[in-house]
Amino acid sequence: MRIIQFLIFFSIVLTVHLLVNYYIFVRGLRTFEQGSLMRQLYVAGFWTLAASFFIGRILERIYLSYLSDFFTWAGSFWLAAMLYLFLAVFVIDLLRLLNLVVPVLGWTKHTFIATSPHYLTIGVAAATFLLVLGGHINAIYPRVQHLRIVEGEASDTLRIVLATDIHLGTIVGPKRVKRIVDRINAQQPDLVLLAGDIVDEDLAPVIRQNLGQILGSIRAPLGVIGATGNHEYIGGADEAVDYLRSHGIVMLRDSAMAINERLWVIGRNDIESNRFAGETRKPLAEIVQHIPEDAFTIVLDHQPRAYDEAQQNGANLILSGHTHHGQMWPLNYITSAMFPLSWGYKQFGRMHAYVSSGAGSWGPPVRIGNVPEIVLIELSY
Repeated sequence: MRIIQFLIFFSIVLTVHLLVNYYIFVRGLRTFEQGSLMRQLYVAGFWTLAASFFIGRILERIYLSYLSDFFTWAGSFWLAAMLYLFLAVFVIDLLRLLNLVVPVLGWTKHTFIATSPHYLTIGVAAATFLLVLGGHINAIYPRVQHLRIVEGEASDTLRIVLATDIHLGTIVGPKRVKRIVDRINAQQPDLVLLAGDIVDEDLAPVIRQNLGQILGSIRAPLGVIGATGNHEYIGGADEAVDYLRSHGIVMLRDSAMAINERLWVIGRNDIESNRFAGETRKPLAEIVQHIPEDAFTIVLDHQPRAYDEAQQNGANLILSGHTHHGQMWPLNYITSAMFPLSWGYKQFGRMHAYVSSGAGSWGPPVRIGNVPEIVLIELSY
């Protein structure tokens, strides 16, 4: 059944990918003269880039190599370029349509654009390249967000660092992981919490680059605690969890852990664990039954969906990721519509909630309209 669901999902994704690329391709093709060398280079280059991501992911599963890395990187950048090329072409077509109704743009057969349309294509491509390049530079330098939470009489204070959506793998490799770890350690945290999507599906690139050893160099006297996200389940949650545990990370799977007498952390299996692995995650009521009523309870739940359940079971703070806040504008409008909280802090009744935009990236190593982050939480309770 899950194989059928995957095939349906993959077919939809592939169809959308082909249609969007075909639309961009056709609009660009019309700007190059029939039979010209530039037209031939355009056709070959376009479809190589359009197919790169799928080629890279297939090669990764057959044999990891510099060739698979090349196609994965090229394809990942193309996914970002594809979004902005689509938006650019769509806006240009709307302007052309508007000009047919109200001829105010001066696009006649005597204009520069009409006589040399390939320069418009080259200009759009160049602008997209610069935008994606800027987004890549933005994506590889995580910032520190500060959050202070005071609960009750506040007799104790802890420095807690939250990091989500690192996506260890081919794209988020040694340099980026070390940069994230260094930024975490610089905060001198008492406790570090990793709220899912620590690895990016396939574990093989993680093992090949020994990324677990870098992640294991996080220093926190009260430990490093993680929970599963949907990407752990896509790639095989048991294998991912075992790997992370072997590098000193405490992985909580629908279970709770006492940090001290007054502070507990709960790690929930991802809400889509049933879809990807046929696992039914425990009700939160079952997990909290042995936690003292007066304890401060932090829930790690990768996807920011089950807020009502968390409130009903006395959670004081729920920490999530998953959304990336869209990762690239204007996709943030979609995540804001899909989730009760797409990025940042909000209070639901007496429960505090924070959704991180993530420390890494998925797919394109590009962020536009938001920043990668780790969150320093000063908790007084």
